[in-house]
Amino acid sequence: MGQPLRLGIAGLGTVGTGVVKIVRQKANLLAARAGRPVEITAVCARSRDKDRGVNLSQYAWEDDPSTLAARDDVDVFIELMGGSDGPAKAATEAAIAAGKDVVTANKALLAHHGHALALAAEKAGAVIRFEAAVAGGIPVIKALTEGLAGNDITRVMGVMNGTCNYILTRMQSAGLPYVEVFEEANTLGFLEADPTLDVGGIDAGHKLALLASIAFGTQVDFDAVELEGIEQITIDDIHHAAGMGFRIKLLGVCQMTGRGLEQRMSPCLVPDDSPLGQLEGGTNMCVLEGDAIEQIVLRGPGAGEGPTASAVMGDVMDIARGMRIPTFGVPAATLSRAKPAKAVTPAPYYLRLALDDKPGALAKVATALGEAGVSIDRMRQTRHDETTAPVLIVTHKTTRAALDEALAHIAGLDVMAQSPVVLRIEKV
Repeated sequence: MGQPLRLGIAGLGTVGTGVVKIVRQKANLLAARAGRPVEITAVCARSRDKDRGVNLSQYAWEDDPSTLAARDDVDVFIELMGGSDGPAKAATEAAIAAGKDVVTANKALLAHHGHALALAAEKAGAVIRFEAAVAGGIPVIKALTEGLAGNDITRVMGVMNGTCNYILTRMQSAGLPYVEVFEEANTLGFLEADPTLDVGGIDAGHKLALLASIAFGTQVDFDAVELEGIEQITIDDIHHAAGMGFRIKLLGVCQMTGRGLEQRMSPCLVPDDSPLGQLEGGTNMCVLEGDAIEQIVLRGPGAGEGPTASAVMGDVMDIARGMRIPTFGVPAATLSRAKPAKAVTPAPYYLRLALDDKPGALAKVATALGEAGVSIDRMRQTRHDETTAPVLIVTHKTTRAALDEALAHIAGLDVMAQSPVVLRIEKV
């Protein structure tokens, strides 16, 4: 059996302790599958005294993750601290400078600095692996870089934030308003310290930007992702969608077009009998489409100790076996800078409007839509109070540009009591 692969782990939270447990409990299995022992030599975290439920006394301890990254007895630096900058970035750069391979679960770091880190790693002869950064335990990075390497990828889409999916499905199943389910999710510990990372679509947008880079051979460009969170979704939207045979999902979609790379993360209506529509709770799903395979669907847990630690160990095992793949599937120097593009593919849209309850308001809205070339498929006015009239409109296929033109006109008519809710109805 070969020389041991020696790991240094920075970050001993839920995922870090999960990795420690796997390495300790499955040492014989890992060695048999890798052809060499896999062992931990050193660790690093904010506190030495915290009870993490695992015995860490046999490992060397470093207070500085950058020092850990450069240790002579560490072959692979496992970064599980999080954050797009600060210690995570500095330690990752230190590991690369020392010629160490890196395994990380840090989507924010790679979404903002992935191309520069990949260039540095490949120059140093090191690899960066990040299966755990996207969709938890789902091996979507491996699917794109390895299993589907013979495909021209045409579209990637999916539900990539389990917290948002939990909130939306819980609203539907329990008939509860957004605010109440949000607080429930927070109490259960599902939300990030900054909840906008989840409900604002930022966390999922990081993941989408990484998948787009691999799928289309482009430099990671998180700033080009069109982001819209789920904060505006009400229980009425949930019920309206269900009545039409749809479910609302925070859906990421990226595709390369003749105009450039589309990347959007926004709440959409999807058919309730589709794989995405049937996705419940905190589960994630990635849908990959290519010229040879047409469409495959990957479903699984998007977070948690076991699933994420499993993804980390999958990367570790590939390194132990000698598998060395460029960070984003092709050499970083060959990644092109994509031109950002907004979606122009026509689609139906769901509109929820709150109009001032006065004569002619609805007619003015219909006229504005018609003048912009937006055709109404169905329209319904729901029960209302004495001053505001809620109106539900579903359009025929149209472009978002035409719809925005109509909404800008409507806003100038002074008939809107509230800002409209606009949701694309996505074909999946």
